[in-house]
Amino acid sequence: MAVDYYKVLGIARDAKPEAIKAAYRKLARKLHPDLNPNDPKAKERFQEINTANEVLSDPESRKKYDKYGEQWQHGEEYEKAQQAQQAQQRSRGGGSYADFGGQGGEDYADLFGDLFGGRGGRAPKFRGQDLSAELHLDLRSAAKTHKQTLTVNGKAIRITVPAGVSNGQTIRIQGHGGPGANGGPNGDLYLTFLIPPDAKFSRVKNDLHTTVDLDLYTAMLGGELLLDTLDGTVKLTVKPETANGAVVKLKGKGYPIYKQEEQHGDLLVTFKVKLPTGLTEEQRALFRQLADQTRTSTP
Repeated sequence: MAVDYYKVLGIARDAKPEAIKAAYRKLARKLHPDLNPNDPKAKERFQEINTANEVLSDPESRKKYDKYGEQWQHGEEYEKAQQAQQAQQRSRGGGSYADFGGQGGEDYADLFGDLFGGRGGRAPKFRGQDLSAELHLDLRSAAKTHKQTLTVNGKAIRITVPAGVSNGQTIRIQGHGGPGANGGPNGDLYLTFLIPPDAKFSRVKNDLHTTVDLDLYTAMLGGELLLDTLDGTVKLTVKPETANGAVVKLKGKGYPIYKQEEQHGDLLVTFKVKLPTGLTEEQRALFRQLADQTRTSTP
């Protein structure tokens, strides 16, 4: 029985792209195999909604699907074969032939079987459909080479994520797309990385930026503080009389450069001097004394 991708997602045939996306996300959250470990049908259903989304979310594949149904991937090949068959019939004086656009009493699914091997012919090989998926990573995970397992089209795929991938970057994983037809090769998987903003670090190319609060006394007298980086904690020396908004650069402590082993950008640290609050009268007096001395020594 032919699968209706519109019914799979529970949407109308004239649904807008936004409706397709919303329907898929709702079903994906509900039917993900990890959330339904004891339901074998959930995995099969999850595979169906992934396939339906892949087809209907792409305007070109959706157009072909609306015309050819499940055989949409081979529609153009079918039309070429159909035209060649009709030309051959005409050259041989074969008389009338059915209008294969739907007027001759047969549908596209039957004709595909007739022309591509269903009646004794040798079926041609067709490459499988390319698939796309998203992988969500936090900044710290994306900064390290590591392995991830994801489920695509109902299959678990274990991949190595190289350090330094960017938000929105897409990589191709060969042979992990849809299965080929009649012994043809599998399609490819296009995996897009999504990395949300980090609470501590902002990224500009391969440099990282962070802001550190500095108390007034350390800003004036200098000192040391511990600073968190992507690969651990480092001791940072603060020079005396460090101004509010001053920036220091830690070379090689930024984001790893994609596929350049051991190469990193820089970490730029902006100091934000915090003024003391809740002073006692004695402390205020000391500040007044310092202010008087400063004014006196200023030419």
